[in-house]
Amino acid sequence: RSFARSLLGLLGFIFWGTAAAQMFGGVSVILMFKNYRYLFQESYLSLPGWLALATALTLLPTGVLAVSISVKCSRNQQGTLMYLLLLLLCLEMSSAALARSYCVRTASQLEGAMGFLVHQHNWTCFQDPGKSAVDVIQRKLQCCGIHNYKDWLKASSSLYHPACVPESCCKEKHSHCRGDLGHVEQLSEEGCLKKLEDQLCFAMLYIFWCCTVLSILELLAGVSNGILMRRQPFHELRIL
Repeated sequence: RSFARSLLGLLGFIFWGTAAAQMFGGVSVILMFKNYRYLFQESYLSLPGWLALATALTLLPTGVLAVSISVKCSRNQQGTLMYLLLLLLCLEMSSAALARSYCVRTASQLEGAMGFLVHQHNWTCFQDPGKSAVDVIQRKLQCCGIHNYKDWLKASSSLYHPACVPESCCKEKHSHCRGDLGHVEQLSEEGCLKKLEDQLCFAMLYIFWCCTVLSILELLAGVSNGILMRRQPFHELRIL
């Protein structure tokens, strides 16, 4: 019982810290899908982020109850803690499952969406407005094309375009770059598809592993709380 009490108090403090980690992951996923909303048509893809935020907010009172019970046992608090732990377990398993499946599903959609943006982009050498969605992505991620700059040559093969790419392909350190293919060293080497996939999967896997670790900690908290509740008379636990 003394070990269970100490472990429950320690887990209460850990829950406060992990609430910040969950909030960071949730906000990152929500902002990522908001920034690249023209690539993802389905609004529900940010659901793992919102579930992570709900988990973070629920972790705060759960940590308070765990610390309070470790100091002085209260039957009502112990019952409420069990309910919160069950709620958290449901939230985290849902968030982890969605994050894992969306990582695979959305990665397969990215190539088609990026290809559409590249082929509909209209630019002229030295007169590139640079305000389209694909320009924003290329500047933000410092990338060029879907796989590399050659994708722009394929996209313009049916039109008359000189040998150039949009100025958003230029590296930041080359301020005089105008997308001229005579100076390929001034262009970003990597394509945008890989960078987008890496960013997406990192955010989703971050939530997945946070939820997995938190679920194990919550099971420990539930077992510790159950050990402390064993000595309570049954009729006094009717709140359960």
